[in-house]
Amino acid sequence: MDSRGRFRILAMIMTICSMTAFAAGRHWVVGFSQFGSEGDWRTAETISIQTAFLDDPSFTLIYSEAQRKQENQIKAIRAFISRKVDAILITPLVETDYGPVLQEAKKVGIPVLMIDRDVALDDQALRMTFMGSDFVMEGEKAGSWLAGYLKKMNMDDGTKTIDIAEISGTADSPPSIERGKGFRKISDIHPNWKITQSQPGNFDSDEGKQVAAAFLKEDKNIQVLFAHNDQMALGAAQAVKEAGLRPGKDVIIIGMDGIEEAFEAMVAGDLNCTVECSPLIGARAVQALRDLRSGKKLPPRIWANDGVFDQSNAAAALPIRQY
Repeated sequence: MDSRGRFRILAMIMTICSMTAFAAGRHWVVGFSQFGSEGDWRTAETISIQTAFLDDPSFTLIYSEAQRKQENQIKAIRAFISRKVDAILITPLVETDYGPVLQEAKKVGIPVLMIDRDVALDDQALRMTFMGSDFVMEGEKAGSWLAGYLKKMNMDDGTKTIDIAEISGTADSPPSIERGKGFRKISDIHPNWKITQSQPGNFDSDEGKQVAAAFLKEDKNIQVLFAHNDQMALGAAQAVKEAGLRPGKDVIIIGMDGIEEAFEAMVAGDLNCTVECSPLIGARAVQALRDLRSGKKLPPRIWANDGVFDQSNAAAALPIRQY
């Protein structure tokens, strides 16, 4: 083969390699700041994201966990910016005080995607998109389920007071604020529903138990315990038992997130309902960054489609739960 033939073959190989590289997209380094670990749900979310990025060799993921301290998280985000990563994923601890660091990322052209939790409204123009569940809708689903259940059980005639106690999540966190807001959208159209007590349980099982125990000591007539996550709902069920009452019967207990333990508790009769909030978001996060890398514009919000489960369908769903 003469030199011109070898040159043509080499040119063809280079073209094919270039086309392959273009199709795969330029390699991106992505920083992921997780605020902490608060149970099986959060662990499943973190693993889902790590696994999805590991499965795509065109990305390298740098992971940092803030141990539930906002100052640690902001420090990690600044480290990502200094490293000049191509994109940043953040699950913020609370809504507020992320504006300055998001401004720093925007100034150097690093896109930021919020995972599972969003920042305050004033700062949302500084991030590219929010990806996760609609927390307000989740609260509405919990309230709507309760309305249907009370009617089914002939417990609500529209006049008798329905005594509800709320175990909220971490103060100022988006899921706590918005789940409470959504639930109240439904409770407000039932004038006889009274949220008599509300106190944070910080999405923690032990704290949920302590809060529920204090509620029950203060008010012997609680009919409903609405917890902003399943961990607190499961802790509340223990408190109900220790108070000499039957969880799921004497006291209706509603959780949120849809973890496997909640399904087991519903099958056992200790929990009445959970509103799903899937943590399995890794594949969507990778796809969003692929789209962004290829020049596509992301929508401001990418919603999950979450279900509602109770004692009537928990047993059938339990074998296929992934978290």
